[in-house]
Amino acid sequence: MRGAWGKPYGTVARVDIGQIILSIRCKEQNAPVIMEALRRARYKFPGRQKIIVSKKWGFTNVDKGEYQKLKAEKKVLQDGAYVQFIRPKGPLEQNLRNQLRA
Repeated sequence: MRGAWGKPYGTVARVDIGQIILSIRCKEQNAPVIMEALRRARYKFPGRQKIIVSKKWGFTNVDKGEYQKLKAEKKVLQDGAYVQFIRPKGPLEQNLRNQLRA
């Protein structure tokens, strides 16, 4: 609230220290433009923010080089925006269907 007799100025969200506020996925050639946009956007938020470039592929938990290797070995199935890993363990019938789609 701004001032003793005013109305609430707006709504806010409680953010913990180290919490991710914004996450963006883009092509590597667009990365400098995105970095500049995030640099300008962080002035709109109170406090300090860091811009961190992940070493992972997209929103997965796999590094970029490892993802390329898994894709060459056909152990990755791309389903729209999602990436599924074909694992050697698990239900046999489902794994065979995923390998045929890859």
